[in-house]
Amino acid sequence: MNGRFVRLGEKRRETFRIYVDGMACEAANGDTLLVALLNVVPALRDSEFGDGRRAGFCLMGACQDCWVWCADGARVRACTTLATPGMCIVTKPGMAGGRIWPRA
Repeated sequence: MNGRFVRLGEKRRETFRIYVDGMACEAANGDTLLVALLNVVPALRDSEFGDGRRAGFCLMGACQDCWVWCADGARVRACTTLATPGMCIVTKPGMAGGRIWPRA
């Protein structure tokens, strides 16, 4: 996987494993999902409006551009959710526990 972000300086934080679309990836303590994901993938999710992949925009939870799914189908904002060990994240809605966002 080729990420959009690259860690340049601060590399001393403890790391742990998360899973992105079934692939094991490393995240660091204190990373939001946005940072953890964009270190390993070029985009966060498919747009629900059909205009391509999305990668977050405001970085503070206001724009709604960074929604991703947990493997059980729950949606979370990548920019305000901390990555935790063992987390399973899905970037394509059809893979998220059979649920497709938006849902009623």
